[in-house]
Amino acid sequence: MKQAFRSPWWLPVLSGIFIGTSYIPFPPWASLFCFVPLWRFWQGQQRLRPVLLGGVLTSFIYTLIGFNWVTYTLHEFANVNWLVAGIGMLIFAAFGHLFLPIAGLAWFYARRILGIGRGISLALMAAITALAEFYVPMLFKWNFGYSWYGAGLPLYQWAEIVGFAGLSMLTVLTNLAALYAWDNRRQRGGKAAALAIVLGFAGLNAGGSWLKQRLPVADSALDVLLVQANIGNLQKQSMERGKGYRAEILTQYFQATDAGLAEKPDVDFVMWSETAFPALLGGEYNQSQYAELLQTFVRNRQLALLTGAYAKDQHDAITNSLFVVDETGKVTEPHYSKTILLALGEYIPFADVLPWLKTALPMVSQFGRGPGPTLLLHLNGFDMGPQVCYESLFPEFSKGLADLGAQFIVNVTNDSWYGTWQEPYQHLYMTLARGVEFRRPVLRATNTGISTVALADGKVLPLSPVNKSWAGSYHVPFLKQPASTFYQRHFYLMPGLLWGGLIVLTMAGLWERAGKSGVSAGET
Repeated sequence: MKQAFRSPWWLPVLSGIFIGTSYIPFPPWASLFCFVPLWRFWQGQQRLRPVLLGGVLTSFIYTLIGFNWVTYTLHEFANVNWLVAGIGMLIFAAFGHLFLPIAGLAWFYARRILGIGRGISLALMAAITALAEFYVPMLFKWNFGYSWYGAGLPLYQWAEIVGFAGLSMLTVLTNLAALYAWDNRRQRGGKAAALAIVLGFAGLNAGGSWLKQRLPVADSALDVLLVQANIGNLQKQSMERGKGYRAEILTQYFQATDAGLAEKPDVDFVMWSETAFPALLGGEYNQSQYAELLQTFVRNRQLALLTGAYAKDQHDAITNSLFVVDETGKVTEPHYSKTILLALGEYIPFADVLPWLKTALPMVSQFGRGPGPTLLLHLNGFDMGPQVCYESLFPEFSKGLADLGAQFIVNVTNDSWYGTWQEPYQHLYMTLARGVEFRRPVLRATNTGISTVALADGKVLPLSPVNKSWAGSYHVPFLKQPASTFYQRHFYLMPGLLWGGLIVLTMAGLWERAGKSGVSAGET
């Protein structure tokens, strides 16, 4: 038994546990040293196979811990039993996050080709891991920077300088100092490295507080009512397949809105969630029965509305769209249609060349794509940056909206497929993070939670309940002409610096190898 626990394979297991229990909704307690066990394991390997397996093992374990909501999604969305959903979760855990085995592969061959010593090898390992985490695609594009925001630590304010992706890179690189501190813990250098980590962490938090205090005072404000009608998955699926529930869903939104207006009647506009309006909207569909009910509701209350709805594009494809309805009940144009679609949720990859996939996966829709961050929505003098659900995970999308001059970002979401305790909080902070990076408020309306507003300084206002019909009003200060942030102007600075560091390390490795070759030649 003692020999089993001394196996080096416990090291990647330990890293998996550290990473999985340091991501939202957990506090980031191990983020600054979570890679240390895995990297020590990699450093001791002379063959590629254990390096790859170690990376896969770490990824498998942290995915099981940090993203086990995939099991619930498969059960709810794909309508499979819990056993099949569990098997699907295991498959996702094995292949859903491949940046670590890819980083291990790249590092292994770099070490072999360059023939470098331990110091440069470890530095390469850290740089390659950080770059792989940034570039390798993921279905749910998370990073280590978001955890600092979820924990409310002031260092997240540095996202206006380097973005949350940059914070993630710095977090990964700090693990290199932690590894040095651990390996030299009985020596003065190791203790100095540990002290440097502590002081650096404290300094970044102090600097984050300063960054928040220096923000300009808002010169305008709005009052918004967010409405969360809590429509069940069975109702939405039945509605989408033409099996009824349209009137019931619309009535639930009407009732929830009236309940919110009874408490706060004086608002600038109301926000409903993603695909809240249960029918097509726009163009000829504005004369449909349900569109007329919507327009009458809005007109009778002299109420401006921002709502998710279905639409059709020029190719007659259904789109997941966002519309503005003014106080007179007029559906204004242009509307926005979702551009970044969720694979296996809103489109089937390769379905154009493998059409049988549509038959094999009937629960997956085939939505048309929108124009990207190329337009703003306008209402009562507000310039709003629209995004639908999953698009909030991509900072380049929100950068496009900020470049257009959006005064604030409006995000509509439906997280009803993901359970209650883990994904809703992960998605929440990943969405609100865009407001910190570009210093604009983010207004988020969801179907089942979590709906809220985050201000330009990152402050998160009260959260809606989960799986409960609710309406809440928010007072949102903002700047009429917000300035661009450093991150907005220098979007690729951090990956660029990392690539530069990687080149320098490679050159140092070549220099080191040349020096060894010269010594060997002299000896002969």
